[in-house]
Amino acid sequence: MEQIGMILAAKPGEVTAVGTWGKPVAHLAYRVGGGPHLFRANGPVTPQGGLMVIDDAGFSGGGEAGGFCNEVLRECAARKFTGVVCRFLGRPAPVLSEAVGKLGELCRSRGLKFYVSEPYGSAAPSAGVLISTALSGGSLQGRLEAAGESFGAGRLALWIERTAEDFLLPSPNGTGAPLTVEELERRREEHGADVFFSGELCAHYFTYMAGEKGHFVLFDDAGSIRKKLRLAANLGIRTAFLPYETTGDLLGELLG
Repeated sequence: MEQIGMILAAKPGEVTAVGTWGKPVAHLAYRVGGGPHLFRANGPVTPQGGLMVIDDAGFSGGGEAGGFCNEVLRECAARKFTGVVCRFLGRPAPVLSEAVGKLGELCRSRGLKFYVSEPYGSAAPSAGVLISTALSGGSLQGRLEAAGESFGAGRLALWIERTAEDFLLPSPNGTGAPLTVEELERRREEHGADVFFSGELCAHYFTYMAGEKGHFVLFDDAGSIRKKLRLAANLGIRTAFLPYETTGDLLGELLG
């Protein structure tokens, strides 16, 4: 995978293990809280270098953006971070839109990389935009091409979501029950299912019957993730984030 640069996203307790792979680390150790203010998770490893990842879990909105931006920049200086990732997944909040706009300019002036989640892509015109690979329908290529038309392919960065879901057919809401690696393998063996590959979803799947109910199981392995990365590279995307929690057991095949 020399065409696309890979960054390993790690929680505090995973940083030591991630360091053995020799790839840049994105530290999943920060969140934006009331104020808004920057909060850091407690963990066994104090991050140094790499990128800081900030999530918005539980953020209720409101406040002024300026103070939060200053806190982020101070933390970057103290921890020698080379960039910031605002992975805000909740409903877009005006104060966070203002914050990512300011941070985008501040990071650019300081030579720091800056990435935002897709809903905030237009608020920070110079930022990289995170595009999740999670799909339950449609086409991954179509999804990436549409994002490229909206933001420019050169701004996109892939966020690998390793899929393992069991969908009841017909699926009432387009979401499936998440499966662990062990549950996935057990379900496949129990039903003697033949596995197929969906070029549209860029993932593996199989079907089975439980009583009168049909099930559709969609999942990723190293092979399907490699194909996602190759597709992204062919479309001009040059960066991908791999969460260690869900892809750590595949890194030998992906990076070896």
